[in-house]
Amino acid sequence: MGVPAGKRPREYVDLSLDEVHEAAPSAPPKYPRISGQRFGQETTFVPLSQASQVSLCDDEDDSEAAGLIQGSQEGDGSSDAIQLHYGDLNTKIVGVRYYRGQATIGEHVVLKREPQNQYDRNAIRVDNVMGVQVGHIPRNMAAKLANYMDHRLLDVEGILTGVIGYYDCPIVLKLYGPSDLTKREALKYQMAQDKLPLSHLKQAEREEKRKEKEREKAEKEAAKRARTGQLLSASKLGYSNLSQPLGDEVLGEESLEELISQSSTFNPREIGQVAESFGLKESDLENMPLADNPPSLSTTLLPYQRQGLAWMISKENPKLPDTETDDVVQLWKRQGNRFTNIATNFSTSTLPPLASGGILADDMGLGKTIQIISLILANPQPKTNNSSKTTLIVSPVGVMSNWRNQIQDHTHPEQTPRVLIYHGTGKKEAANLGQYDVVVTSYGALAIEYKPNSKAIPAKGLFSLQWRRVVLDEGHTIRNPRSKGALAACALRADSRWTLTGTPIINSLKDLYSQIRFLKLTGGLEDLAVFNSVLIRPLMSDDPESRLLLQALMSTICLRRRKDMSFVNLRLPTLTSRVLRVKFHSHEQEKYDLFQSEAKGMLQDFKTRDNKAGTTYSHLLEVILRLRQVCNHWALAKNRLDKLADLLHKNQVVPLTPENIKALQDVLQIRIESQETCPICLDVLERPVITACAHAFDRDCIEQVIDRQHKCPMCRAEIEDNATLIAPAAEMGEGTDEVNADPNNPSSKIEALIKILTAQGQAEGTKTVVFSQWTSFLNLVEPHLNRAGIEFARIDGKMTSLARDNSTHRFSTDPNCKVLLASLSVCSVGLNLVAANQAILADSWWAPAIEDQAVDRVYRLGQTRETTVWRLVMEDSIEDRVLAIQEQKRKLMLAAFREKATKKVDDRATRVADLEKLLT
Repeated sequence: MGVPAGKRPREYVDLSLDEVHEAAPSAPPKYPRISGQRFGQETTFVPLSQASQVSLCDDEDDSEAAGLIQGSQEGDGSSDAIQLHYGDLNTKIVGVRYYRGQATIGEHVVLKREPQNQYDRNAIRVDNVMGVQVGHIPRNMAAKLANYMDHRLLDVEGILTGVIGYYDCPIVLKLYGPSDLTKREALKYQMAQDKLPLSHLKQAEREEKRKEKEREKAEKEAAKRARTGQLLSASKLGYSNLSQPLGDEVLGEESLEELISQSSTFNPREIGQVAESFGLKESDLENMPLADNPPSLSTTLLPYQRQGLAWMISKENPKLPDTETDDVVQLWKRQGNRFTNIATNFSTSTLPPLASGGILADDMGLGKTIQIISLILANPQPKTNNSSKTTLIVSPVGVMSNWRNQIQDHTHPEQTPRVLIYHGTGKKEAANLGQYDVVVTSYGALAIEYKPNSKAIPAKGLFSLQWRRVVLDEGHTIRNPRSKGALAACALRADSRWTLTGTPIINSLKDLYSQIRFLKLTGGLEDLAVFNSVLIRPLMSDDPESRLLLQALMSTICLRRRKDMSFVNLRLPTLTSRVLRVKFHSHEQEKYDLFQSEAKGMLQDFKTRDNKAGTTYSHLLEVILRLRQVCNHWALAKNRLDKLADLLHKNQVVPLTPENIKALQDVLQIRIESQETCPICLDVLERPVITACAHAFDRDCIEQVIDRQHKCPMCRAEIEDNATLIAPAAEMGEGTDEVNADPNNPSSKIEALIKILTAQGQAEGTKTVVFSQWTSFLNLVEPHLNRAGIEFARIDGKMTSLARDNSTHRFSTDPNCKVLLASLSVCSVGLNLVAANQAILADSWWAPAIEDQAVDRVYRLGQTRETTVWRLVMEDSIEDRVLAIQEQKRKLMLAAFREKATKKVDDRATRVADLEKLLT
């Protein structure tokens, strides 16, 4: 929808972040308000493309709060995840006479605004990717682009198009902007006024229209075929190949064969095996050299683990290529007396620094822990005189003790390294960390000690040492580059750096950027704007060269082996995954139908502009959550928001009375269980908290905002200090609700669960882990286990670390303990549950990677029995559609590794659209 020539766009009213998120997807287009003069005179934009950041950037303190990410341009594309190429602007870099570096055709450069430049407030400086100034964009061109960059309307990327002269150097500026139609139209209008190029955008729009016509034509043809009866019947497209569902029958023992006949097989990993498409091929991995078993290691390493050790030793001692025919090293290749980075085309005649370390991304259960232990033993000497001998391991709290235990178990007693758990009472050793061989700490402890504005090296603590190496266990924890934990990890001083993760990419390739920055890879990719320009954008555009570049990058820093690779030869027994569809009892179906009708009504109210019912996004999330809970047991579903909603309607901020704190924790619980994202970093809530104005954030993000402005970025309510932030009621964000239900009246899903556990024909000594995301559901299961005479143990987030260790020990060693009731969030990392040979997923988690990690606690190195995973799904319910969403997420992960990066859109309208899919 264009704007007629000669007319100004209508005014766009300022929105708070909350109002933007609550806006209906079908709202009519609005355009940015633009005031002031063009061509160099100061201009003020209210950028629609950054409406989600308006409340962060409307005064000087707020703009500081927005700058939580390291990078050359403040925009990283995350606020409008899918960006389009609008056009190319051919210009030049001036003032290059003092630049002494190389200038290579095709070299990526970094553009930085200099609003404080005393000669020109519109100045745009050009740096090479190593941060050295090359020159400036000409004054008249900078006048056109400055406001677009300042207000993040456009991302501007520079590539050199010619050799450097005495006065200038030719450059092409690539302009990228939002894909959203409303934002696009407003931006096109302004760019046309400023005579900025739009040729690429217009071509993309023509292609868009062509595809739309093709879709319409295909839909008409499909409708015509349907009318003539040529389409398959709906029954043939449904679950006709599946068994008769359970339910509406007397609870009793069934044979395992009967249950198997009533289920369908399901292997989610077929979708997720994507890492082999980049990095080393299986044949190359098989032929890698082996290292000797370290003498002080009491355990004999498997051949592939010895290969991993040899690879890690080599990566801790990298060397630049000696000749032009040598292989590329960390994307650097030799060209005569120069070294050129094949990603950014930056060239230098001085020796570029190389990163020491990499990513060990072996499949879960292949022994990443013992490979790191062997590395510590095999390569202990510091690389410099200023380094300590100590290795720092950063891990989730729940597995810190596992590191100490594994080091003790796998080394000869007289040669066991000295290990300190730097947590709790271990903090007393803050001044003596260098006296230990290994220090194990948590991500939380690391974030607490991080002082971003301090230049001085502290006398004690985690930042006082130059570590021999730093190892990030579950390294994908730092995937959000804005988080304090990620910034803290990058600020550690170390000779070598390692991350251990079975899932280096969870959501998008931006997850990989955090790993690159932590590893200190040089050549430009450590800057997010450059990483975006060189890798993410080209991959999204199907550029084949970018795929080769990703392969070269991953093969140089990442080692990944899978369990099913022939040379790994774990000889793991068969893993079978089954879906058992269960039919509601008639009274359950009535309750489910009531909740579904309520959810559809709320969604309709929420989408209408007047929304007379006052439905909020939190109400919508809650009714969806209740819909999912009633699939497990009707007693789980409760309405917890109405009273708080009334309070918030009367007061912008509720008084923090004990009753209100409990209500706010209930709201936060809904956000956690719904896998909502933090509105500041647009990533998952790693450390969720909620404010007195009922807005949920990741703690790292909101604390940094509070440090600068003491205002909620959603509604502008005052936040006095961090002490007013409310944490979840229990560790891991698990609910604390007491749920009462008649033990004589089980839900159909509990009946199905007990049928599996008591089925005749189970292998002798079968042990089962029952996973659920709701601890209250585990409470409901317990009396039925007791009635069936099944001894069980339990672990959840509300238990202390010691109590969890005791439960897992009992489950692993007591032959009479047949079942472990397990919170999915606690079991997704760090535990070894190979004592079990069966797992039951009682409910479906939004993020499939969490479920995969939980199952891999059972099916891993050390498992000697055939393993079965049962997934319980209520037939014709929201759970079926959750499975479909999981499959989509897996395919998006596949795309991130292959032709395209994940085109992830995080705005609220898209989330509402996803919720709508769950109800249809």
